[in-house]
Amino acid sequence: MTFHEVLFPLDIALNSEGGPSRKTEIVALHSGFEERNSPWAASRRSFNAGYGVKSISDIENIIAFFESRHGRLYGFRFRDPFDCKSCVIANTPQANDQLIGTGDGTETRFQLSKTYTSGAHSYQRLIKKPVEGSVRVSVDASEATVGDDYSIDPTTGIVTMTSPPADGAVVT
Repeated sequence: MTFHEVLFPLDIALNSEGGPSRKTEIVALHSGFEERNSPWAASRRSFNAGYGVKSISDIENIIAFFESRHGRLYGFRFRDPFDCKSCVIANTPQANDQLIGTGDGTETRFQLSKTYTSGAHSYQRLIKKPVEGSVRVSVDASEATVGDDYSIDPTTGIVTMTSPPADGAVVT
């Protein structure tokens, strides 16, 4: 996949409209029941940034941005104004917001993810493009220090611990 590590203009993105979408196919059976299938493994985000355009300068910025991406040929970073934290939008992110793994004494790499729960059902979304400098990590409720205890790849969302967490240690 081709991707440009550039952020869509934030002032325009913050006034956009959209969010996650899924493709679900529903087939009505002769019995009256339905058969449902989702050909996508995960949700996709879709936004209309037109609501964020407030001036001719904004339009020029959008045109330049999309021409530089060759339209839809190259992906890019987009900050979802409603889902851009590891916690609920009104709170401040903490190092223990999201479980990303459990230590086994040997593994040092953990994929960032966010879990959404409603009732008895949950969905885990992988976080593959975190904002550099925004990730906080904790091992057994003790906040780790970036650079000393772990590093983060902002292009994959993989946290690499300097030393493997102990067997059973909770990594968040």
